[in-house]
Amino acid sequence: MILATSVESRSLISSQPSPGHSLLIMHIATVATCSLNQWALDFEGNYQRIRKSIINSKERAARIRVGPELEICGYGCADHFLESDTFRHSWEILGRLLGDPELYGIIIDTGM
Repeated sequence: MILATSVESRSLISSQPSPGHSLLIMHIATVATCSLNQWALDFEGNYQRIRKSIINSKERAARIRVGPELEICGYGCADHFLESDTFRHSWEILGRLLGDPELYGIIIDTGM
């Protein structure tokens, strides 16, 4: 599920067009927050769902995509969190996300 919302950011410009007046510029950014059905240690399936959510966020004109914590390795890994393979595979998935040109052009916040 993706929820896209717009956030306004306002900034004042130091140069004033006339004495006593300041110029107000508004910046709008759309933020997509994602809640995905991730599975523990299903790195490939989790990757595909994350990738799809990023593409969907871009299609909805989001500039920032925010995902849940542990979305790469999934919840419920228990003792597997202590294994080096879990750590290594999580970094490999992150590398694939960062190296995919189709996912460029959006800020991605993903949970490892």
